[in-house]
Amino acid sequence: MIIELPSEAKHIIDTLGESGYEAFAVGGCVRDSLIGKPPKDWDVCTPALPEQTKKCFAGQRIVETGLKHGTVTLVLNQKPFEITTYRIDGDYSDNRRPDKVEFVKSLKEDLSRRDFTINAMAYSPKSGMVDFFGGEEDLKHGVIRCVGDAGKRFSEDALRIMRALRFAAVLGFSIETGTAEAMRESRGLLKNISVERIAAELSKLVTGAGAGRIMTEHMPVIAEIIPELAPAIGFEQNSPFHCYDVLTHIMKSVDSAPSDLHLRLTMLFHDIGKPARYSERDGTGHFYGHPQLSTDMAKGILTRLKYDNNTIDAVTQLILYHDADILPKKKHIKRWLNRIGEERLRQLIEVKRADAAAQSERYYEGKTAILDAALQAMDEIIGQRECFALKDLAVNGRDLIEAGVPEGRLIGATLNRLMDMVIDEEAPNDRAVLLEIARGLN
Repeated sequence: MIIELPSEAKHIIDTLGESGYEAFAVGGCVRDSLIGKPPKDWDVCTPALPEQTKKCFAGQRIVETGLKHGTVTLVLNQKPFEITTYRIDGDYSDNRRPDKVEFVKSLKEDLSRRDFTINAMAYSPKSGMVDFFGGEEDLKHGVIRCVGDAGKRFSEDALRIMRALRFAAVLGFSIETGTAEAMRESRGLLKNISVERIAAELSKLVTGAGAGRIMTEHMPVIAEIIPELAPAIGFEQNSPFHCYDVLTHIMKSVDSAPSDLHLRLTMLFHDIGKPARYSERDGTGHFYGHPQLSTDMAKGILTRLKYDNNTIDAVTQLILYHDADILPKKKHIKRWLNRIGEERLRQLIEVKRADAAAQSERYYEGKTAILDAALQAMDEIIGQRECFALKDLAVNGRDLIEAGVPEGRLIGATLNRLMDMVIDEEAPNDRAVLLEIARGLN
């Protein structure tokens, strides 16, 4: 197998080689190259110590990014390339990072400390592919497997548990049985990992093509970081509109949504409040008030995981309205546009589409037909520049004051009333007409 290296990576490997040090592209760049995905970064490993590496590239821009761990970053053509000395790690007393590292001369020793076989391959034009642990075979068969003892790998850095889930979801792989068992047994170690690092991996995981499947298969691990999901496991809905229990519905809706972080997080939490809101009448299950409870729970979870305010605001608003009707009538669509804006309404339609895809099939076509019609109506409103927001109203507060409307709260109330009349097509969005109405209102 020949990997096409970028000129900068080849220059690094060749330059180290000319100084007597072997060097290899290593890790994710090799993995991605083998599956035909353009690597984001190219990392190089070598037995050269940091000072020796710096000497090889004297006069070029080098950043001392991690001398303690043997890493320097060479900047070529304004692109960073990490060059790391072969090493083995000492004990991980905090389950996060090694207490110390030891530099070694053996590439195999260096690769043996890495997390998964698919990330423990190296390549150079001279030596070709170096794969001591079967990474290429696991890549071919779609398997995530730890290098060596899985329990030890996770005790060294518990974040690897989340990385295993993330890689499986993003690549569409399965997790090898022994690795999966070690993940479940070690999941309590995730408490030692910062919530920011957990959230970063969760974001990549949830946007993966196989997110719902992987989270379902490894729910004990997911419930370790989001225990609020546990009550949904196997919770039957007893509804003609639903053919799945709550958790299965949630996970199928995740996979049905576009691969967008806000949409995927919305689907992950949109029904999280259902078990606590269950009631039954004549044998049929109901979940009155679950959108508000799910919104509150999602806000608590996202805040706990230290997501940014923009994400929290978007996800909670979408959850709050996910069960509301969106009718394909222009007046109705204008109301929605006035309330949440174009971007959020488009997202809400996608949320409702994903929700419908995870319900009983008999209702899917009817529900999506309504959503399609609503989307078409919205496109017409936007395309024809119809008025649905105060900024597009033909009059503003200054106009009303000049027309004799008393300053103060009455200005805002009058503008809102005029906006309602325009949306309901009771008045045209015409300055003269609206000013005449405003005078009559006051």
